[in-house]
Amino acid sequence: MIDGHAPGLDVDRLARWWHEAVGPLDSPLSGHLLTGGKSNLTYEVTDGMTHWVVRRPPLGHVLATAHDMAREYRVMSALWGTDVPVPATRALCNDDSVIGAPFYVMERVQGTPYRFASELEPLGKERTTRIAERLIDTLAAVHAVEPGSVGLADFGRPDGYLARQVARWQKQMAASKTRELPAADRLHELLAAKLPAEQPPTIVHGDYRLDNVLFDGEDRPTAVLDWEMATLGDPLADLSLMLIYGRLGKMQLAGAVSDVALAPGYPDEDAIASQYAERTGRDISRLGFYLGLAAYKLAAILEGINYRHIRGQTVGPGFDGLDEKVDALLDAGLTATGEVN
Repeated sequence: MIDGHAPGLDVDRLARWWHEAVGPLDSPLSGHLLTGGKSNLTYEVTDGMTHWVVRRPPLGHVLATAHDMAREYRVMSALWGTDVPVPATRALCNDDSVIGAPFYVMERVQGTPYRFASELEPLGKERTTRIAERLIDTLAAVHAVEPGSVGLADFGRPDGYLARQVARWQKQMAASKTRELPAADRLHELLAAKLPAEQPPTIVHGDYRLDNVLFDGEDRPTAVLDWEMATLGDPLADLSLMLIYGRLGKMQLAGAVSDVALAPGYPDEDAIASQYAERTGRDISRLGFYLGLAAYKLAAILEGINYRHIRGQTVGPGFDGLDEKVDALLDAGLTATGEVN
C-alpha cells in the first residue's frame, strides 16, 4: 500500500477533496498503484468498503495535448449506457493543488486484462479465439457510436485527422528524442507523402489493445479502459494500432508491451482485419499506411516514456529495453508504409 505522501498520490489531500467532491468517507482512504504506470498513473483506492480507481498524468515530462484527464473523463462519461462497456465515472478534479496534477475518479470494474500470451495459454485455443473476436467486435461497437448522439460532436476535428496525426507525432517525437533517429525522419516523410482519403469519422480510442479491455469469467468484455488519446477521426487508426501491438509482441523483445498475438488460437492479422471489415463494412485496402502511422505513433510514445525514465521520472518496473522497441517499431513502420501503392 502507498501512504498518504507517496509520489503521485497524496491520500490525505485526496481524502479532504473527496469529502466535498464525491461524498463522505466512513474510514480513511488507502491506495496502491495498479499494474502499469508507463503513461497515466492508475491507482486503486478504498475506504475499506468500496473500491474506486484514480487516474492522473505521469510524473515529470508531460507533452502538450497528452495525458488529458478531462478528455478521458468526458468520453467515458458519454459512452456510459451505450453498447461500449466503460466504467461509471464519479468526479473530475482539475486543481493541481490536490495531488499535484489533474485527476479523476471512476468505479473499479471487475475483470481481467490479458497482456501476455502466458495468461491466455491456460484458457486454451477456443477461449483465446473467442476473447480476440469479442475484442474486435467491441472495437466495431466503439466505431458504431454516432458521436453527436452521445454529446461528442465537438470532441475532435475529424477533417484532416490523418495529416494532423502525422504532424502531431512528428512533433512529439522531436520533443522527446533521447538520440538521433534517422528512421523516424524517413518514416515521417513517407507518411506525409502518402496520405490516403480518410474513412468516415468515428470516435477513435487511440490506444486499443487487449490489455486495455477487461473480460469476465465468461469471456465477455466488462470495460474498455485508457481513453486518454481518444478523439474523433479515422477508425482505421484503432485497427492498425492493435495490429502493430501484435507485431511488436511477435518480435519477442524483452518487456514487450503485449505479446498476446503469440498465444495459440489468437487470430492472425488477416483474420482480425477481415472480421473488422465484415462487422463495419469499411474499406481496408490502404491498411499499410495506417500500420505505418500506428508504428510511428507508438514509437513516439515509447520514446517519450524513455525520456522520462532516463530522467528518473517514472514509477514502477518494466522500462528496460525501450530503445530497442522504438527501433523495431520504426523499422516495422517503414516496411508497412513502403507497401502502400
